[in-house]
Amino acid sequence: MALKDITLGQYFPGNSPLHRMDPRTKILGITLYIVALFMAKSFVSYGFLFAVLAALIRISRVPVKSIVRGLKPVVFILVFTALLNIFYTPGEHVLLRIWVLTVTLEGVRTAFFMVVRIMMLIAGTFLLTYTTSPILLTDGIENLLSPLKKLRVPVHELAMMMSIALRFIPTLIEETDKIMSAQRARGADFETGNLIQRAKALIPLLVPLFISAFRRADELAVAMECRCYHGGEGRTRLRQLKYRTLDWVTLTLALVMCAVVFILGKFGL
Repeated sequence: MALKDITLGQYFPGNSPLHRMDPRTKILGITLYIVALFMAKSFVSYGFLFAVLAALIRISRVPVKSIVRGLKPVVFILVFTALLNIFYTPGEHVLLRIWVLTVTLEGVRTAFFMVVRIMMLIAGTFLLTYTTSPILLTDGIENLLSPLKKLRVPVHELAMMMSIALRFIPTLIEETDKIMSAQRARGADFETGNLIQRAKALIPLLVPLFISAFRRADELAVAMECRCYHGGEGRTRLRQLKYRTLDWVTLTLALVMCAVVFILGKFGL
């Protein structure tokens, strides 16, 4: 897996209907989509949700290969999850026995649905970050959590930290790639040996990477102080969030989607 395969936090500028949508609508929409994923119980339900995801990707005009590439870093998690469900899910229909391990039809079915659920969940989340700039994402999260301000929860600061963390993921990945390239030019080897040897070879990356991360954090703090940043109190915004017809229609369709999956579940579909 190459570092360039990690695309979390990247933003693809565009003018699609999904890009123009209010960030609050997209956050609520992906939340409802995740809820629907956990309610799905059969091939029909997952097929319906996959069709919804495919339609959203088509509307967003985000390259499919970017989303597929973003799934590569979680291949190990997917395989590990599938194996756990295959070998440790009890059932009546035994397909195979290997020593103390038993493979059942119910285990294979559960593993398949679990892997598909994780993949669709990650793809949907990527679609949110791909079509929403970090600034709009921060404003949307802060607006949705604004009722918590009455409980003295630092909503603006929390939203800002989440946005900065998400924004700096691609930056740190790029910095790591530069450090690895520089050390390869000096004879470092990161690709040969067993898993433990390759992990030990990555240790020399940590010191320069931490130094770079702290330097960037310090520069960001100085820049914010120079611009008199003091939190959300009295802060104005260049773009005021406002729901439009497209947003109301999208939220309505998201609720309908959840209702459809719930009804399909009641009928065992």
